[in-house]
Amino acid sequence: VQVDESGGGLVQPGGSLRLSCVGSGDIFRNVASGWYRQAPGKQRELVAEVTSGDKIDYSDSVKGRFALSRGSAKNVLYLQMNNLQPEDTAVYLCYIRDNWGVAEYDYWGQGTQVTVSS
Repeated sequence: VQVDESGGGLVQPGGSLRLSCVGSGDIFRNVASGWYRQAPGKQRELVAEVTSGDKIDYSDSVKGRFALSRGSAKNVLYLQMNNLQPEDTAVYLCYIRDNWGVAEYDYWGQGTQVTVSS
């Protein structure tokens, strides 16, 4: 299984980016997927995730600015990020949780860099 993120880059404060995440390979049952981010010297933090029943959760810091959505293809996820601020600068990582009934495992991508700076 491989998870690939794309769409990061350099943007000015107030700008927008759209991140994409594509999971490929033998994923049995995607029960959750989402985005985390990690800034230098800080712990990895949840940005947004969708879990069973299509429940979407956002961190308080991105509510109202970011929107998580699923693609029409299986195991595709997007993160629309609007009104980006310097504190959003981080590596954004996508995960997909695969569940086989008796066990589950999180697959992670390598991340895509988002830099917000004037």
